[in-house]
Amino acid sequence: MGPDVPLLNDYKQEFFLKRFPQTVLGGPRFKLGYCAPPYIYVNQIILFLTPWLWGGVGTLLYQLGVMKDFCTAALSGGLMFVTALALQMTNLYAKQKTVTVERMQIQNTLTDEDEFEFSSCVGSETVKFIIPGKKYIINTIFHSLLAGVLCGLGTWYLLPNRITLLYSNIGGTVVIFVLGWVTICIGEYSLIVNTATETATFQALDTYEITALMRPFYIFVFIAVDLAHRLLVMFLISAGTAIASYFIPSPLGVILFMTGFGFILSLNLSEIAFAFKHTMISHLASNKSKNTHRGLRIQLGWREFIFYVTVLTFALTEVSLLHQFAGSSSLSQASPQAIASYILILLFAIMWILREIQRVYLFGVFRNPFYPKDVRTVAVFMEKQRRLMKVGVVRRILLTLVSPFAMIAFLSLDHSLQNLHSVSVSIGFTRIFRMVWQNTENALLDMVVVSAAQMLVFNPDLWWNRSLDTGIKLLLVGLLRDRLFQFLSKLHFAIAILLTSWTEKKQRRRSSATLITLNVAFFPVLLALVAISALLSSPLLPLFTLPVFLVGFPRPLRSWPGPVGGSACVCSDTVYYQQLVPSLAAALQSALAAGGLGLSLPGSHYLCRFQDRLMWILVLEKGFTYCGVNIKGLELQETSCHAAEAHRVDEIFEMAFEHQEHTRILSPNPNFGHILTPCTVVPVRLYSDARNVLSGIIDSHENLKHLKDDFVKVLVWMLVQYCYKKSKTWESPGSASKNKQGSFPENQHSSAVKGPRALREEDSFSVDTAEDWTDDSDIFDFEPSSRTRDRKDLGQLELTPKVHLSIPGSVETQSQDFLQEMSPEDKLNRAVVFGLPAVDRGKQPEVLPRVEFSCSYSELLSIPEDWRTAPVPSSKVSEMRQRFPEEWYHFVLSQLDFFHLKEKPSSLLTDLMKDKALKDLYIHGVLSCCFGLFGLDNAVPAPRHVFRAYTGGIPWSAGLDWLTGKPELFQLALKAFRYTFKLMLDKASLGPVENFEELVSYLEEYESDWYIGLVSDLEWQQAVLQEKPYLFSLGHDPSMGIYTGRVLTLQELLVQVGKLNTEAVRGQWANLSWELLYATNDDEERYSIQAHPALLRNLTVQAADPPLGYPVYSSQLLQLPLF
Repeated sequence: MGPDVPLLNDYKQEFFLKRFPQTVLGGPRFKLGYCAPPYIYVNQIILFLTPWLWGGVGTLLYQLGVMKDFCTAALSGGLMFVTALALQMTNLYAKQKTVTVERMQIQNTLTDEDEFEFSSCVGSETVKFIIPGKKYIINTIFHSLLAGVLCGLGTWYLLPNRITLLYSNIGGTVVIFVLGWVTICIGEYSLIVNTATETATFQALDTYEITALMRPFYIFVFIAVDLAHRLLVMFLISAGTAIASYFIPSPLGVILFMTGFGFILSLNLSEIAFAFKHTMISHLASNKSKNTHRGLRIQLGWREFIFYVTVLTFALTEVSLLHQFAGSSSLSQASPQAIASYILILLFAIMWILREIQRVYLFGVFRNPFYPKDVRTVAVFMEKQRRLMKVGVVRRILLTLVSPFAMIAFLSLDHSLQNLHSVSVSIGFTRIFRMVWQNTENALLDMVVVSAAQMLVFNPDLWWNRSLDTGIKLLLVGLLRDRLFQFLSKLHFAIAILLTSWTEKKQRRRSSATLITLNVAFFPVLLALVAISALLSSPLLPLFTLPVFLVGFPRPLRSWPGPVGGSACVCSDTVYYQQLVPSLAAALQSALAAGGLGLSLPGSHYLCRFQDRLMWILVLEKGFTYCGVNIKGLELQETSCHAAEAHRVDEIFEMAFEHQEHTRILSPNPNFGHILTPCTVVPVRLYSDARNVLSGIIDSHENLKHLKDDFVKVLVWMLVQYCYKKSKTWESPGSASKNKQGSFPENQHSSAVKGPRALREEDSFSVDTAEDWTDDSDIFDFEPSSRTRDRKDLGQLELTPKVHLSIPGSVETQSQDFLQEMSPEDKLNRAVVFGLPAVDRGKQPEVLPRVEFSCSYSELLSIPEDWRTAPVPSSKVSEMRQRFPEEWYHFVLSQLDFFHLKEKPSSLLTDLMKDKALKDLYIHGVLSCCFGLFGLDNAVPAPRHVFRAYTGGIPWSAGLDWLTGKPELFQLALKAFRYTFKLMLDKASLGPVENFEELVSYLEEYESDWYIGLVSDLEWQQAVLQEKPYLFSLGHDPSMGIYTGRVLTLQELLVQVGKLNTEAVRGQWANLSWELLYATNDDEERYSIQAHPALLRNLTVQAADPPLGYPVYSSQLLQLPLF
């Protein structure tokens, strides 16, 4: 899509042109999407001008000398209050009015609004349309009262005589009078008639009708300045001083109180409360506490508790001793506080250097000569990083222990705390005593600045030294520092948008030259907007992400309401992020503690990249020795926009970490100015994804020729292992020598005989499955329909779960684990639904001849009898006897130990090998599986047949129909075939298998360390969460006609981490909120969501919380300890 794509489509433009005037005027709807009677517009104009009418009456009486100003304000306010109350009562009457025929509202899809049919000028429909009314009675009274107060104050504030005395200009008086009353009318209409949609608000979350109060609040702010600023300030000062003086009369008590509570409030109190609650529950109910899920929470124990108590004790001791020691009331170069200042400056320099050398770029500009070059493997990186890790430990000690005590010493020696404190001292020092622990690095910077200013300016008569105490100085410096950093970050964001709107060809629009010219011509105005945005700490909103800047609404740093991690667009890719998040959190913990991520503050954003995974990290809170973060995972199926920006991210990280062999010392950052600045790499335990084309392997005639023989061997091993594991649950066969009734005990024998009949009575097309097939269903899909899945979830709560058999030619959709949970009685007593083909009830089931074992222990390894009932010709049985790998069969039996048997003969294995009846059972079992998967043909299977057999999508046949009737056997055969296919790949790449020991080693490794299946399998996701070392899947690309293999390998790999421009993210999220919630511009191909490699616009939109964004994973609040 080109750069000149419309910012709003035609329908949204019409919608926006209707909504925007409504927002500007406070709620009147003068433009509708349908024809309305003229009195609708006339009534709205009258209601809009009503406050001006009552204010005009009061103003006229005042100008004529009939009433004084305050009486005029009371009269206008009273009239407005009565009017507002009457309007709300009229709405209540219209809602309660009953009619015999209710009019239906006609929905117009072109206007997305309800059309009303109006009957009269004051009809109920007219009243409800113009005056929607309030949700609560309390708001009806409160808003009406507030409307009266606002009108009265507005009348008093806009009296012409007062305005003339202020400006001494008739023309200015008229302009201010007119515009002032228009402003009051806007506020009154929004308050009592109809509230307009705000440009940055979640309308659905406005439960208590707060939006209606926004415009009146702004008006009150300006009017109240002339009324109460002096009284309010004096009241606060007097009350605050009196309360503080009464409760804490001693200066020493004040400083101890500030130090103690500053430390306590900087701790992670929620986690401390959780740990205390968990401890109490574990003592009261130890059996329940074992099931308590803690997740990624800080493990607070006695060690941490003792550490906190020790630090607090030392801090209080230091404060009390130094406060008593400090006797000087003035600052000199030899005073104790001056010495503490020198120590702080030295600490700041050391910590700043130690922090910067942990990152790949110094200041984000120059290449760090101490950072390891060309890091690609974990072993090499950790070897080169060893020195920096030691430096990080030193920095952490200085930051956690040394710096806070040094700053407390500086504050304790201040002369402002020697005398009885004031309100300014309480406010300033209370804040800084908490910042010492909660935001140590910024507090240290503030104290260094204040210390340097005091050292350079020793004149006691200067305003800085005379009027301000140290606490207020630190407060002002901290505010200036925070707003300055925000200003620089916002300015960087604005310049980036301005430049890239021309330098990026795909971002260059027809209006770009005009917008750039206007921004350059009015650059001081742009700077003023950036400064106001920084001063208000609100996002700088680029309209449609064009160089048209507005000051956004102030909002929290997190930007989105709701619980952390409460929503995400969960899909099959979510599981990969769930697996890596615990390891990533541990790696971030080390990087944050060492300073490798720079100065991390609440609201900081980081981007992590590994292969096709993008992790978005937001710092939510930070305190003493802890940091709270939220980790989001972005989609793996890359669209064109996603791929373009992800490719740019890869280029930035590769230039920083992988292509540094020949770079010069202190070489500049080639991507300086980008919103992403590389920080460091962290080792994370996660899955690497390798995909290979299997051409030359799967289509090799030689490989396919050996596939069947290998399948027989693998299946023999699988059946023996299955029966051996099952024998561990049986008792020793002491009675087996007396009566050999078969391969199983009596109950299992009977179920094995009756099992085939029960399975056949349930036809593959049942009543339940008939409801699941719809016109939109694809009968060749491997996955069940949504209704089937929903019913399967509900079925787990029933006593007898239902089995949904698929149509002929497809695979049983029920999982193996689900079938294993069913008891033999449940399998036997499953009811037969009506409407199926008739079954001859009098026909006796086929009874197989009794198996006579030569060894009494053979029944332990016997396979179920119904597994050898396949309709196979006797000629094929003889052929299978010749093909059966007897040596391999004997070797597999020789590997069994039978440790679970208390008494066993020494010749047990030899007797088992000589038992021909047992061997015949395995021959029949193997033949039955081969008959189901390959049929009776001995031809070499084609690659397509191999693929369909691997995925379970074999075409229908009599053998498959019989095999799917034995779900447990079918799952074993499918698993054996997948193991055989993986063995074929390993033999093609690693060489042939030399002996039986090596083959067993392969199979045991597959069983313990691998999951071999399909990506769409539920077991695949479970294997990822269980962190199976390896996963393999076979795929097919029909467009290119190639078969692919996908291998996931769990290992510790390096993940690249970069820091994002915080204000760039906030600004783009603010535009996203405005564009979707206010302009309702939800076009999936809109301009503001297109790829922007310099701003990472598409990735930023994805990382927003749903419903505006669509991350596939969002973690809860993760508490990272930073000890």
